[in-house]
Amino acid sequence: MEKDMQEVLKKAEVLIEALPYIQKFNRKIIVVKYGGSAMSNEELQKNVIKDVTLLKLVGFKPIIVHGGGKEISNWVNKVGKEAKFINGLRVTDEETMEIAEMVLNKINKRLVTMVEELGVKAIGISGKDGGLLQVEKKYSDGQDIGFVGEITNVDPKVLYDMLEKDFLPIVAPIGLDDKFQTYNINADDAACAIAKAVGADKLVFLSDIEGLYRDFNDKSSFISRLTATQADELIASGMIGGGMLPKLGNCTSAIRNGVNRVHILDGRIPHCLLLEIFTNQGIGTAIIEDSEEV
Repeated sequence: MEKDMQEVLKKAEVLIEALPYIQKFNRKIIVVKYGGSAMSNEELQKNVIKDVTLLKLVGFKPIIVHGGGKEISNWVNKVGKEAKFINGLRVTDEETMEIAEMVLNKINKRLVTMVEELGVKAIGISGKDGGLLQVEKKYSDGQDIGFVGEITNVDPKVLYDMLEKDFLPIVAPIGLDDKFQTYNINADDAACAIAKAVGADKLVFLSDIEGLYRDFNDKSSFISRLTATQADELIASGMIGGGMLPKLGNCTSAIRNGVNRVHILDGRIPHCLLLEIFTNQGIGTAIIEDSEEV
């Protein structure tokens, strides 16, 4: 009996610890960029969707922006094509663009179904809908990488309409140029642009790493909080490499354009979103405004 009571009290403590955060972020918009390994494992996928649904039910206004790189590569291979990358960006010819759009729409509706199963109304759209994401052709160091788009404008009206009607929007990163040609967009870029356009309070990247390290080989150099300026200094130091470099660039850009806080979390950890947002300790890396104390 004593042990049972301790368990119950622990649960109560967790809820009490979460209370000020629930009050603080009530009716605030949070953009969650969802991709990587957390997306390819069905159990983790369900955990992420449960987290986002819970955020919605306690008063947040979440928007999910999802990727689908691994699944796109799988389908490209299935049709006998080889996935090509230049500077980490997928070379997207016409056939690959067709496959990418098909796969992203499939993922989109799967996520919608998962949210609906939990009793929350969701709507899945792509950046084409309502002129949400307008793009121009993107080049990588002057090299042609096909139908890959650079976002030029975000029209968030369709998202505001959905949030106002109490739907949870789920966005696939596809956009149109001024000639209505379809382009694939990097999901991190799409999430960042959308977060800025809707004035999100938080932008969360669910990735395949625990967060940021000053030296990735030294696990004791983990950074749990840093300011946008410190993040810029980290980029300039050359110590951050690979896919984290553009991600960190997106983080500082979001902070300087009105997003209050950006989080980089390991999407492979069950319920990482709740642990970061609703506990004093947190588990990932938070990038904050320069005016805040680290």
